[in-house]
Amino acid sequence: MGLQGDEETGKGSPESVPKPSIFRYNSPLVQVALIGLVCFCCPGMFNALSGMGGGGQVDPTAANNANTALYTTFAVFGILGGGIYNILGPHLTLFAGCSTYILYAGSFLYYNHHHHQAFAIVAGALLGIGAGLLWAAQGAIMTSYPPHDRKGIYISLFWSIFNMGGVIGGLIPFTLNFHRADAVSVNDGTYIGFMVFMSIGTVLSLGILHPSRVVRDDGSRCTNIKYSSVSIEVVEILKLFLNWKMLLMVPASWASNFFYSYQFNNVNGVLFNLRTRGLNNVFYWGAQMIGSIFIGYIMDFSFKSRRTRGLVGIGVVAVLGTAIWGGGLAKQFDYSRHDKPTYKLDFKDHTDFAGPFVLYFSYGLLDAMFQSMVYWVIGALADDSEILSRYVGFYKGVQSAGAAVAWQVDTHNVPFLNQLIVNWALTTVSYPLLAVLVMRAVKDDEEVEGKSKEGAALPGIH
Repeated sequence: MGLQGDEETGKGSPESVPKPSIFRYNSPLVQVALIGLVCFCCPGMFNALSGMGGGGQVDPTAANNANTALYTTFAVFGILGGGIYNILGPHLTLFAGCSTYILYAGSFLYYNHHHHQAFAIVAGALLGIGAGLLWAAQGAIMTSYPPHDRKGIYISLFWSIFNMGGVIGGLIPFTLNFHRADAVSVNDGTYIGFMVFMSIGTVLSLGILHPSRVVRDDGSRCTNIKYSSVSIEVVEILKLFLNWKMLLMVPASWASNFFYSYQFNNVNGVLFNLRTRGLNNVFYWGAQMIGSIFIGYIMDFSFKSRRTRGLVGIGVVAVLGTAIWGGGLAKQFDYSRHDKPTYKLDFKDHTDFAGPFVLYFSYGLLDAMFQSMVYWVIGALADDSEILSRYVGFYKGVQSAGAAVAWQVDTHNVPFLNQLIVNWALTTVSYPLLAVLVMRAVKDDEEVEGKSKEGAALPGIH
């Protein structure tokens, strides 16, 4: 087995140009939208569950330990996930991954009645395996299916559909607990609602096509490889640890989920009452839709040069990130782990509610911009699904290792201020390293098109 063509262009044997239609089932647009719907139902609902702080429970210990188990196994299977996807294809990979989300939500339904952590922790570990498979497949689809000059828009499309799941998921606990202003744990209906959506997403995953069957508008396919082999994937995954491109991405990968435990538990969970946390999540994940569209436009349309667009996008995220974390620092001086607010803010408090709400909304905005920026950089390194599945798997593996550490940092009662400073520092270090990667490894559109035409003109090279 070997790749034909070039990792940047992803060109294979010449294909007849498909009839133009936005509803063509094997088009990148439809397939990216479909994986967005899958993630709307599964990770989107998981995000809403996590975003309530403590998994919707008064004591976050069980959720913290479950998330530690989750991200520990996620770290391993995130890295392996790209290889597994290349071997099994999307159907088995995504179906197996999605099914673990249902079990995880069910474990908290069980915890609501029995308060035994063991089930939640085991379900978290299994979800880590499943999430590693799902996100490796998702990343390969989102970064390799689109044309090389429109990856930012496709990433924005996915991110918007995906985060609508967090918006709808936030409405579930808000509406079901609306008249429980003094409640400390969500009711059973909340977890059951999450499980219904996750079940739908699991079924939808069977509709994703193998990359060899997806045809872009110019007639090129996303990969020429129908299935890989275990030996090849092991070798290619090991090479990632010596790949200078991946090494430059380690700080950004580590940082990109590290801040969730702080934002969910120590901002939303500490400052707001239960029903307001659900409402906040509607806007947190809604802000992600806005942020992904904004940064996607900059990184696809702001300048003619792809390198310039990448550097400008990184600069914009860096400036906004500095401002938002600075605002978080100002608010963090008002409370601490040993001096928590005695009154939990409610959305009806108006003036007192506004400032912390805007801060939490801004955290959601920054999260989407940061992760969309990283995905754009990954997508700009290649076009072939097989290569990008490994790159994204590496990214998700390192990201999950960072998240596993972060949830234990919170479990061990590290001061809130220290957590904020570390989060701010990690994201800040990432920006110059990503800029170096863009300058050294990302080719401008003219170079990619020229290489594609050159390959098509030479006998035996496609």
